[in-house]
Amino acid sequence: MRTLKKLPSSGISGIRTNQLTKVTGKALHVEEPLVAPFSKRKCIFYRIKIEEKRHTGKSSHWATLVKDERFQPFFIERNGEYVIVNPSRNPINYKAHLVIDKKTSSGFFKESTPEFEQLLKEYNVRSKGFLGFKKSIRYQEAIIEIGEEVTVAGIAKWKNLNEPIEGYSYSKIASLENSEKQKIIITDLPKEKVNKRL
Repeated sequence: MRTLKKLPSSGISGIRTNQLTKVTGKALHVEEPLVAPFSKRKCIFYRIKIEEKRHTGKSSHWATLVKDERFQPFFIERNGEYVIVNPSRNPINYKAHLVIDKKTSSGFFKESTPEFEQLLKEYNVRSKGFLGFKKSIRYQEAIIEIGEEVTVAGIAKWKNLNEPIEGYSYSKIASLENSEKQKIIITDLPKEKVNKRL
């Protein structure tokens, strides 16, 4: 986030090759969108975490049972111009700071919804203990929804388009990529927070 705050925002047409560049615009899918596990919203990036509250003597802590993160290549659209972002998971070449969009939980005094039970089942998480009592389980989900405003920074490159993009009349497109020393930075924090001076 410190790196993002220092960078000036760039218009897409003025992007210069091999420069670290920050672009803010709407996230649009390149392929069939992902579907977030709990909220079922269409997105290009989601990150979830499922935790269980465990007790040791008089103290307690939240143990992580599941961490899952999925993404796909996506466009950033700004004033009718496009940039493509294609982060790799193996090896991980990006850093993402996402706003948590959805939370839910269940426990001894709180029944879980059928939707939450189905989610836990999909991730092989049992909501009840050996004696049949409800476990204290919480869930959080952060996504980049289709059409949501995002800010991405990366090393800029210009590439030839093999296939045309609907509504885009140019033969080249800018891309934001990583380098050996610089990872792609992705956030859906509001623009005012991203651009706030240090």
